[in-house]
Amino acid sequence: MSDMKTLVIGDIHGCYTELSELLEKTGLSENDSIIALGDLIDRGPDSPAVLQFFQNHSNRHSLLGNHERKHILASQGLTELSVSQLLVRQQFGEKLYMEALNFMKSLPLYIELQEAILVHGQFEPGVALVKQQESVLTGSMSGEKYLSRKYNQPWYLLYNNEKPIIAGHYDYSKSGKPLIIKNNVFFIDTGCCFGKSLTGLLLPDFKLITVKSHRNYWSLAMQSKRKK
Repeated sequence: MSDMKTLVIGDIHGCYTELSELLEKTGLSENDSIIALGDLIDRGPDSPAVLQFFQNHSNRHSLLGNHERKHILASQGLTELSVSQLLVRQQFGEKLYMEALNFMKSLPLYIELQEAILVHGQFEPGVALVKQQESVLTGSMSGEKYLSRKYNQPWYLLYNNEKPIIAGHYDYSKSGKPLIIKNNVFFIDTGCCFGKSLTGLLLPDFKLITVKSHRNYWSLAMQSKRKK
């Protein structure tokens, strides 16, 4: 059991081809675990395939990202879907979309492993994991505003827990490469849907594995929409 590995993957955003290539490059066994940090869907070309990959498998998991959260809130009449979400709803079709929503509602806000804490968006310094606000953990705009009002520095510069934290949500380096702060905060969203790369962090060794994106899917989607 001690040889089991966990691959933590940054924001996939419907990039199923790159997800497949990353898994092939990593060479996991059937007993190893895969955990996505959320934002499985929207912007990329095949959100249904990505979501299906994580459904109904005991060793494949995902957090709730702000994109999944927005689909859920819109289904409850609490917000409007943006362009990327409307396109994804079309990709699924109504029946599969309802099933996808039920799956999204089951996703956790965080996962704590022996080696690290996993969140999609942000983390309030000095607050216990179980007391973190949903809007903060998912990286929603209200959560960001709350943190910026309360703290005069970005949360990741104030994070000083002994256990490292792994997050997605933003391509902080803007270069398609992960951003690592003090070897304690690992940002692994590397902008795959924008033509950069998809990154995984292999635990327990904290080994980074990256594959290049094939194209800027979101730009192509927007160009296609403008032509219609």
